[in-house]
Amino acid sequence: MDLDSRGWPVDVDIVTAPTAAPSPEADPSGLIAGAGLAALLTACGGGGGGGDTGSTAPPAPAPAPAPSPAPAPAPAPAPTGYTYKTPASDQDAVRFLLQAQFSASDAEIAAVRSSGYAAWLKTQIAAAPGPTATSWLDSKGANAIVPLSRSYFSPGPADQMAWAQLMTSPDAPRRRMALALSEIFVTSTNVMNGYWPAYVMAAYWDVLCANAFGNYRTLLEAITLNLAMGNYLNTRGNKKADGKGSAPDENYAREVMQLFTIGLVMLNPDGTPKRDATGATIDTYSNADITEVAKVFTGYDTDTSQNNPTTSNPVNGGGTDNVPQTTFARLPMVQKGNNHSPESKVFFQNTPGVTPVNIAAGTAAADALKTTLDALFNHPNNAPFISKQLIQRLVTSNPSPAYVQRVAAVYADNGKGVRGDLGAVYAAILQDDEARGPAGLTAVEYGKVREPMLRLVQWARTFRATSDSTDWTKLGDYTDAGSRLGQSPLRSPSVFNFFRPGYVPPGTSLSTGTVAPEFQLVSESSVAGYLNFMQATIDTGGITGLQAAYTAEIALAESPTAANPVDLVNRIHLLMSAGQLSSATLATIATAVGSMAGTVAGNAASTATNLRRRVCATVLMVMASAEYLVQK
Repeated sequence: MDLDSRGWPVDVDIVTAPTAAPSPEADPSGLIAGAGLAALLTACGGGGGGGDTGSTAPPAPAPAPAPSPAPAPAPAPAPTGYTYKTPASDQDAVRFLLQAQFSASDAEIAAVRSSGYAAWLKTQIAAAPGPTATSWLDSKGANAIVPLSRSYFSPGPADQMAWAQLMTSPDAPRRRMALALSEIFVTSTNVMNGYWPAYVMAAYWDVLCANAFGNYRTLLEAITLNLAMGNYLNTRGNKKADGKGSAPDENYAREVMQLFTIGLVMLNPDGTPKRDATGATIDTYSNADITEVAKVFTGYDTDTSQNNPTTSNPVNGGGTDNVPQTTFARLPMVQKGNNHSPESKVFFQNTPGVTPVNIAAGTAAADALKTTLDALFNHPNNAPFISKQLIQRLVTSNPSPAYVQRVAAVYADNGKGVRGDLGAVYAAILQDDEARGPAGLTAVEYGKVREPMLRLVQWARTFRATSDSTDWTKLGDYTDAGSRLGQSPLRSPSVFNFFRPGYVPPGTSLSTGTVAPEFQLVSESSVAGYLNFMQATIDTGGITGLQAAYTAEIALAESPTAANPVDLVNRIHLLMSAGQLSSATLATIATAVGSMAGTVAGNAASTATNLRRRVCATVLMVMASAEYLVQK
């Protein structure tokens, strides 16, 4: 077997090795299975590595690790509600934790097994939020005005902040929910211009985190008035019609309905489309409705009332900038001037089952805003529309209508007469039988592709990676698919997120109604880019500057024997994939790692290097496997 210059058993610069996908639904394009683990293992003489069916065992493998426990048969009839109260195994606990947050530690596994799902969730939802993004930036000196530079125009600290928050904040469940919400209420660092863009994005992220387990109505208003959203969808500076052909910008009016609250078509309580007598879907709003709602979002602009004094800064090339303080970035937008449309706002007049909205002429801007957001929040679509998307982000791309309806019912009423309780919705999603039961482990339509940014965060948290720069300055924008991850937090290319909730990969055999949203990020180039990026990151930190010690894993690098490091493979298998890799894949990884150099008698330095390489290779091969990349 060939080794590279660092002693790794693989070289993934060229990713070409073909193999069969586990199933069309789990990997509809075949790219993950075709270009992932197989590329690594072919260099080692290994075989397939997809599911047990149709895979080829490696020639003369070392003794295989103990097979993963076979999933229990699905109960009949299928249970409803919360049948599974406590994890039956460490694998069950990790599966839950990887849906609820980013990673699983030994202590967290023990905690959830001891307390059960409901108690663990209650504790996490009630926990105080961790440090804010704004305070994180302040602590790193990001608000410093450096003479002759224009660092206050740089978005770079926003990337460092986002990664650091996801990788280190103690309130991981809250951050996970906030990240899911950031893919619904989309803004992007890509287009933040003007002073202190990193602070503008930090304030947006702080709103999501503060309200992640709060009420959706409160969050909806906070996001509507947030400066990042105002910049992104043009509510900042939006003005009433001037009588000369200029009309209010309709961008936010359209997206707040289409993407943030009710969607495009009327829905049943289970998230399926309603249909009229002809079988056609029913639109939720018309172009006339957009025009009317746009009037509501006029007159808002940046609140600069707390921003004096400014700082005069000389810059290269001559001249000066009068730089404001960062305070404005975290303040909600306010009404300024005489720019709010005083006309009546009339919408939802002809939608069956929806209460028409009539806002009288001369109504104050704040009252018009409240009436409009209340109407969207109380719209019959809001509960199933948002509930389904949150299920998709946390658990599975294709929840059953019954699953959606159960969660939407909690959204509509948390049991205490409260609508929009996101903490209750989060708990309902994660405790549902469809999330906790064993049937999903073998159902081909169940689960979702792990988003690339979640894979990096999981690795960093699992192995307690720290930055080799105290300011985390090496972390950045990793959206380049060919050489990075193809995704970065708060860096969506459009208001439609990195992928659409209803995306179906073209030319695939997905069944009717089945979607694979995250596959919109997958291509041959992105698979190769991911593998190369992660190989460097896992080993040396690469461009990220992240360093993992792997202390517990190195202790198992030759356990029980150097030729068959089953204990190492099983530990990483558990923590990274909740024990969901096939026995064939595990055997192939164990064979490859067992063939690598290990202890060198009398040479502690070489031994330490070799054992660490074994760990890094194991982590990479697990993270390259199709069974890891498709989370169930």
